Amino acid sequence: MHSSQIHHVAAGSYHVGHTRAMVLQASLATCVGVILYDKTASVGGLIHLLLPEPISSAPDIQLEKYASTAMPIFLNALYDAGADQQGLKAAIAGGALVGPIVSRDLQLDIGGRTVETVLDFLRHENIPIEKAETGGFFTCQMSLDMHNWRWRIEPIGMNKPAVTTEVQAPAADDIDRCVERIQPIPQVALKILRLINEEQYEIGKLAEQIRSDQVISAKTLKLCNSSLFSRRLKIESLDHALSFLGMETLVKLVIASAMENFFDISIPGGYSLCKGGLYHHAIGTAIIAEKLAAKTGRAKPATAYTAGLLHDIGKVVLDQYVAAAYPLFYREMADQAIDLCQAEKTIFGLDHTQVGSRLARQWSFPASLTDAIRHHHAPENAAENVGLVHIVYLADLLMSRFHSGLELDRMDTTALLSILETVGLSIDQFPDMVDLIPTGVLGLPPEDNE
Repeated sequence: MHSSQIHHVAAGSYHVGHTRAMVLQASLATCVGVILYDKTASVGGLIHLLLPEPISSAPDIQLEKYASTAMPIFLNALYDAGADQQGLKAAIAGGALVGPIVSRDLQLDIGGRTVETVLDFLRHENIPIEKAETGGFFTCQMSLDMHNWRWRIEPIGMNKPAVTTEVQAPAADDIDRCVERIQPIPQVALKILRLINEEQYEIGKLAEQIRSDQVISAKTLKLCNSSLFSRRLKIESLDHALSFLGMETLVKLVIASAMENFFDISIPGGYSLCKGGLYHHAIGTAIIAEKLAAKTGRAKPATAYTAGLLHDIGKVVLDQYVAAAYPLFYREMADQAIDLCQAEKTIFGLDHTQVGSRLARQWSFPASLTDAIRHHHAPENAAENVGLVHIVYLADLLMSRFHSGLELDRMDTTALLSILETVGLSIDQFPDMVDLIPTGVLGLPPEDNE
């Protein structure tokens, strides 16, 4: 047996290398994963594709996101590493539909078009395909062991142990105790949440508040220097961050840093399918929500970012119970074709949106954020802050389908057309929405020890 480093290949990226103790992985739903390897030359890699072709003609698009532009880049990287065209073999996975939708909505089958683009490319390059496991409605994990060049495609969730005892639903008192035990997010973050909602920024006082919390300050600087925000410039202090990123961005990063501490409470093997999955999903949802708010004008971008970041806080409370009942959750969603909230209610009697709204009220969150937390799975039920709630639903849907594998989730899409219409979007614009997805949600490349 050999011990291997795991490297998760993020959507819109690829990794190529020689024989080493590393396993490349990609969690796929609508996205498409492609493995190419030349065993004789000891070279291979995996690419994680979002869309079939570029949406925009802008010169600064990320070419690795699109099958039509990324596959030539990926293949050339393999050739540069020593692969031979005659020795290459391929495997393809992913390309699922967004969810159980009716036939008139099949234009959502972005993954199917991405698969066809990849197949056409491989046929043109005369690269044999060993396996193409695509389509369906559920997520899968694709992996390539770079030690022996073996690859696998398997459903996400099926590697969990079987339930051997009856799952005990938490009583109301159990939930109350969990809510009371959870330490609130830091006061500086709560103050900033309220200021964002009221659009009152006093830069001097905010900066002073941030500096007063050493843990938050350190985590904020770390996030400033992540691949998602740094723009390749080293941020060395909060003053530097303030001058380079601006107050609005710095404020968002402070809240994101505070939420990392909060999501650290979650138990491995619960909602989170990988280390830090809940937090990464929250960050991605926040970024997409902010962009959708700016695009549609139906909510304040800063508020949408914050609502996206906080939408799943109820999962932290229920996480311990989900960890014990994970296989049952997976079977309920797969066999009964129901979404996560329905599965939670069936097993526990309540769902994470109800628990999350209780936390939000306990911590005196603004009403807009509480509404987004409570109704982000069923935005049609929101009586107020309707635009914000619908935007958070769409951002959550995009993350769960195109950045799958971060957390256990499945969202109902039967009302998607009306939800899009509520924020002034159409089904034809869905690919444009996908293009808003951040491709490197806190992901960093592995260290190369070759």
